[in-house]
Amino acid sequence: MANNTIIVIGRQFGSGGHEVGKRLADRLDIPFYDRNLIQMAAEELGVSHEKAEEVDETILGKFLSAYVVGSGDYTMHTEGEHGEKPLSDKLFMAQSDIIRRLARRGSCIIVGRCADYILENEFQCINAFIYAEIEDRIRRIMRIYNLTEEEAWTKIKEVDNARKLYYEAHTGSTWGSIESHQMLFNVSLLNISDVVDILAAMYRARRKD
Repeated sequence: MANNTIIVIGRQFGSGGHEVGKRLADRLDIPFYDRNLIQMAAEELGVSHEKAEEVDETILGKFLSAYVVGSGDYTMHTEGEHGEKPLSDKLFMAQSDIIRRLARRGSCIIVGRCADYILENEFQCINAFIYAEIEDRIRRIMRIYNLTEEEAWTKIKEVDNARKLYYEAHTGSTWGSIESHQMLFNVSLLNISDVVDILAAMYRARRKD
């Protein structure tokens, strides 16, 4: 296995997982990758950033959801003309390749994108999942996106469902479960600063080994 230490973070929408990753990266002075992976993959595929955004991890779930609860005609939603792979599959493969290359380059923090699954055979990752009580998540999303309480609740349900479908379709594991992640952090009980402290300590201990 490679010697670099990679922290991979899964998260519920509105839990503060992105903030945990960003603050941790600043603390440890290592690269942080989240939505910037979409732009990297788009450039490699030669498609626009906007087009890639349409089939990012929160969007692919809509394709899968249509298959699971809708017509059942999966190929209608995913296959392009002449049977080529759909952009969603190409984007996942491109992001996976980029994630592996970045991890080999040096220690870093990666949020989402099934990074725990993609790296598990080559790296000994620190694998955490961030969640929070629904009331705290609603308040956070209302503040960040300037939404009403009802709008925030609807957005949380949609994004969480899409992330769950995306993760489970690609990994075969249960999103947000203790079986899939080394640690689950409830930031409603442990605040974000506490979680950053714990993960930073784990990273430094791992680097001393």
